[in-house]
Amino acid sequence: MLEGDEVSRLLDILGNRNRRRIIELLRQKPCFVTEISERLVLSPKAVIEHLQMMEREELLISCQDERRRKYYYLSHDINVIVNLQKQDGITLPSVEEDQRARFTRNLSALRRMILARDELLDNLEQLEREIESRFAEVVRMRGGFTTDDGDLEIVLALSHADLTLAELEEVSSLSTDELKQRLGSLMYMGVVERINDRYQIRGTHGE
Repeated sequence: MLEGDEVSRLLDILGNRNRRRIIELLRQKPCFVTEISERLVLSPKAVIEHLQMMEREELLISCQDERRRKYYYLSHDINVIVNLQKQDGITLPSVEEDQRARFTRNLSALRRMILARDELLDNLEQLEREIESRFAEVVRMRGGFTTDDGDLEIVLALSHADLTLAELEEVSSLSTDELKQRLGSLMYMGVVERINDRYQIRGTHGE
């Protein structure tokens, strides 16, 4: 008699249709991989994976013939018996009760979603205020770190995301040569750094 864990493993194995087909074939006679593959129209790789799994679980054993072909055969016959017993005394809810329960669940879910939405909106408003405050502070302090609006345009673009030179060209009004010159200056001042092919605000990923 198999224990609970053994039954679970066996059911996992038998849950795969192709493994069940292999077992049915091996019930008739031992077979080697190519033979199983041809009979069941499965790739040899898939057959080998199924056989190895079942061999690990000791459902199959193998041996080689004189031509060194590896034959597989069942180590145990497998019989699975499933008993379905009707439960007595179970009363199904009426259609009206079922609809009322679903209506109540939907109302409860709707309330949770509205509360979550309101909390997100409150957090978003607070974040927007903090972004505006930080933006104003960056503009106020730019004199020591950026030379003009062109540098500020680059810095603000990189504050949103790490960008390549081509991506910076798309989001800014600066030419390629001007971008390269300004990026070089910003890197020299320690405001911007380049990682692989992307530019970022220095220390962005170290905070």
